[in-house]
Amino acid sequence: MTDPARIDQLLAANRDMRREIAHRIVGQDQVIEEMLIALFAGGHVLLEGVPGLAKTLLISSLARVMDLSFGRIQFTPDLMPADITGSEILEEDQASGRREFRFVPGPVFANVILADEINRTPPKTQAALLQAMQEKQVTAAGGTHDLEQPFFVLATQNPIEQEGTYPLPEAQLDRFMFNVLIRYPDLEDEVRIVESTTGVLGDEPSVVLGRDDVLAFQEVVRQVQPQEQVTRHAVDLVRATRVGTAEAAAVASEFLAWGAGPRAAQDLIRGAKTRALLEGRETPSLEDVRRLAAPVLRHRLVTNFHAEAENVAKDTIIARILDEVTE
Repeated sequence: MTDPARIDQLLAANRDMRREIAHRIVGQDQVIEEMLIALFAGGHVLLEGVPGLAKTLLISSLARVMDLSFGRIQFTPDLMPADITGSEILEEDQASGRREFRFVPGPVFANVILADEINRTPPKTQAALLQAMQEKQVTAAGGTHDLEQPFFVLATQNPIEQEGTYPLPEAQLDRFMFNVLIRYPDLEDEVRIVESTTGVLGDEPSVVLGRDDVLAFQEVVRQVQPQEQVTRHAVDLVRATRVGTAEAAAVASEFLAWGAGPRAAQDLIRGAKTRALLEGRETPSLEDVRRLAAPVLRHRLVTNFHAEAENVAKDTIIARILDEVTE
């Protein structure tokens, strides 16, 4: 049974974080909602959007409202794995003259990691994040080092500029709980953006949550027990993406080469539980699962030649899968 007091605390934290982030970010309510869901669910987020949509500012603002260590990694073609994980240096003791190696942690040893333009570095360096994201550990310089919890990776990439980029391998994409799309703001929001960024600087976001608070809220999410029909619906949606199986949706068979794996269903349920709590409900509904289908599935589906030739977007495929897999 989820503690009602904890749910009230989570609701208050969600409200306060949104208020503070709004000091720097105008609009983008859905994007902020999905990022906070991933945070409290203990997942990672891949943000995708054209330049100038404040992806980096959004992530840094989120980090500011939490009393957590923050590390930024600017991914470039010459970045090496040791630049992320850390490396050993040779030190000499001035008193004894003895020399020994000491491990110097890299920027991945922080609670919140901004992986900026993650697709601008070769796969060897991209893979340096794989173990950290999945196992919360880093193997470097012959040793395995635990990462402090919570550990939250927010990566950005530009979807329109492909020259000099390296697409993320499917194995790494699967480690991201959500693929969040940041779209152009509407007219009124864009007017507010221009007004707020060309005049007197506004207030900086204030700290709302500490490390222990985040860990406590993540534990609350884990304690939620969804109804069996909710879990089965999440699994049905994921299995409907798998081409060549009896459960595959017709649209999946037509436009997909590969579907999503079991981790997608796990993330659907984790996200649905968190979304329910953030709305003051003790258990998730089918609508919570369906609402998060797009951010959970869009980076896990591989389209075929037919989809590319017909210019069929993944979100369109997901919407049609939702139509086929009824509640």
